[in-house]
Amino acid sequence: MENCTEIETGSALAFVLQRGKIAAVKKKKSRYFRRKMNHFPMSLPGTHSIHPLHSPLAKAPGLPAFLTRASKEKTRSQEAYLFSDRALLTLLIPVIVEQFLNALMGMADTMMISNLGSTAISAVSLTDSINTLMVQLFAALAAGGTVICSQYLGQGSVEKSTRAAKQLLLITLVLSGTIAGVCLAFRRPLLHLIFGQVPDDVMEASLTYFAITVLSYPFFALFQGGSGIYRACRNSSLSMKISIITNLMNIAGNALLIFVFPMGVAGAAISTLVSRMIGAFWILGCLHRNKQTIVVRNYLAVRPEPDMIRSVMWLSIPAGIENGMFQFGKLAIQSSVSTLGTTAIAAQAMTAIMENVNGIAGVGVGLGMMTVVGQCIGAGHKDQAIYYIKKLTVWAEIVVLSSCIFTYLISGPVVRIAGMEEDAAALCLQMVLIITIVKPLLWVGSFIPAYGFRAAGDVKFTMTMSSLTMWLCRVAGAIFMIRVLHLGILSVWIGMFMDWGVRAIISQIRFRSGRWMKTSVID
Repeated sequence: MENCTEIETGSALAFVLQRGKIAAVKKKKSRYFRRKMNHFPMSLPGTHSIHPLHSPLAKAPGLPAFLTRASKEKTRSQEAYLFSDRALLTLLIPVIVEQFLNALMGMADTMMISNLGSTAISAVSLTDSINTLMVQLFAALAAGGTVICSQYLGQGSVEKSTRAAKQLLLITLVLSGTIAGVCLAFRRPLLHLIFGQVPDDVMEASLTYFAITVLSYPFFALFQGGSGIYRACRNSSLSMKISIITNLMNIAGNALLIFVFPMGVAGAAISTLVSRMIGAFWILGCLHRNKQTIVVRNYLAVRPEPDMIRSVMWLSIPAGIENGMFQFGKLAIQSSVSTLGTTAIAAQAMTAIMENVNGIAGVGVGLGMMTVVGQCIGAGHKDQAIYYIKKLTVWAEIVVLSSCIFTYLISGPVVRIAGMEEDAAALCLQMVLIITIVKPLLWVGSFIPAYGFRAAGDVKFTMTMSSLTMWLCRVAGAIFMIRVLHLGILSVWIGMFMDWGVRAIISQIRFRSGRWMKTSVID
């Protein structure tokens, strides 16, 4: 009996040890997979839960890892979101950094050109009003392509997103090349038509600067298109790196061609052209790489696909009109500002630059939102699109508040380095302080949700809303306050604040109605 008891006891002990080893191995594997997998956040109470295996992404073969991750894991509540907080930060931080550094580099570029004298700075300022309009047009075209590619990737169709990317690059090259050719051929009558009678030396400098910068349009447009394609694939770090390097090259080229080789405005224009050429060729070369979501090869073999082009242009044209109305509105206000004297003009010019800097990081969040919402809509997860618009609007509020505080802190040193006159500098600092207080309260609600609307295809509404508030509040209000009420240069910003407030209210009503999700962009 004792031997039998010992045998039974030994068997039981061996069985327990064996079970313990199996449990330890399972626990080790579980820890390993938890480290490897990127867990999705829990859904908010009341939101629709989405099982990973029910997602359309789970059924799409051959997709990249970031699109199939939702189909490979289960959270404890069996709920999955397309973007974790980590994925959002990975997408947004490079976009924010790129936009912020672009604005800072633009400020440094302006300060360097200002050393050439009043003729040079006047010529560059006049010409850049046209260049900025073209930049906005090409950015709108890229945004339309980003939305189409994002929605197809959310749907699970890499093949269609690749076709859309090719068509985006094709129409970008054709349109930008055509615009560049027309502007170059008719540059003198065009400048005379827009700016009227200006001093001869300013006009000649403007013609020189405009002729060279026009040649950079196709390269800038192609870089924007390539950046939009990579953002649709959740890869925003590449365009950030290229943008940082090319901007630094632009600044170095300015220093070389303005101060070492005194080429004047031609030197500044050549530096811009070369840096944009390098950026375009660089990002087009990167699109050849294997092992990435969208791969574009043999550019010369790309042929027009009317359906794809129609989809891209359906989104891009309203966005381009919206951006164009914004630039035309600025020109209309500028005609009234010019009656306020040189002190007000100088203060307004520097304030506008600083206002651009303190809002550009928020624009970065908006650009990232287009990828996020576009993929959610493409995947059919409208509840997630609502969730991410709310979430990223809060993030944008934090970013804009931080940017406003940072810009206000550097505004004093900037006006001193720029050598502004005392009265103009004081007026500029006063306006920057007012903007720092008001902008975090109104700007985010008026602009950030609209990026989500565009990503869902609601571009006609955003175009109509932006155009009406721009002309009825900002332009008409500013001109009335300047010419009738004689409130001075602050009228420009009061009109802008009115625009932001009205737009924020309309955007909130549109968001709550849900009508922005009813437009179908892709098949």
